[in-house]
Amino acid sequence: MPELPEVETTVNGIKPWLENKQIQQINIYNSSLRWQIPADLPKKYLSQTITTINRRAKYILIHLQSKATLILHLGMSGSLVIVTEDTPLAKHDHFEMIMADGTTLRYNDPRRFGCVLDTQNYLQHRLIKYLGPEPLDKIFDGKLLKNKTNNKTQAVKNFIMDGKIVVGVGNIYACEALFMAGINPSKPAGKISLGKYQVLATAIKEVLAAAITAGGTTLKDFVNAQGKPGYFAQQLKVYARKGQPCIVCGTKISQKTIGQRSTF
Repeated sequence: MPELPEVETTVNGIKPWLENKQIQQINIYNSSLRWQIPADLPKKYLSQTITTINRRAKYILIHLQSKATLILHLGMSGSLVIVTEDTPLAKHDHFEMIMADGTTLRYNDPRRFGCVLDTQNYLQHRLIKYLGPEPLDKIFDGKLLKNKTNNKTQAVKNFIMDGKIVVGVGNIYACEALFMAGINPSKPAGKISLGKYQVLATAIKEVLAAAITAGGTTLKDFVNAQGKPGYFAQQLKVYARKGQPCIVCGTKISQKTIGQRSTF
């Protein structure tokens, strides 16, 4: 699943091609994603200019001159690529926006678990309204995490993957950050000290920043806006390294399931 670094990489890749450009045409080839793509999008936003594009959690927000916002999520296997208008459609291309100059944004999603929605007030949209803080913002630190534990007994890995606690920390980066911080992923969130949470918050920031610099992690499907993979997989310390030696102590890395997710 594309996580925060992959979504940030996507946003950085499409912004220069789409901002301040006018939408000439919107085509829906398959509306059956996680939620139906609204059928009126092609008419509703014809000739609208894209003003800005940014990210909130794992959502891509395309803001229009009318103050409406398109909300896109890449789901489990989605990607957004920039192509020319005459580029042949690929298998699993479900949605595209063509700009007046021919620049085209295409959404491809083999598993169709992503979404393309619109809203007049994105801050109040049900997908955005209740999200926690951004992990790369200055306000996110160990004290914030500790204050949200409330003596929780759930595993700390599940705790930091809760989007109401902090957004964008998916399975790969939770494993990596906990390893970097020296915290057992199974340890109850409420039993971790403030000092350890400070270390963990720093680790989360460092892991995510490094992954963004590397263009995200491609294990299977993810490609950036130019159709290229991310290269953070080569820097993974524990994720998907079952049976390989730990880079710190040499012990073989083990795998277990926490919250129905593979944990290393």
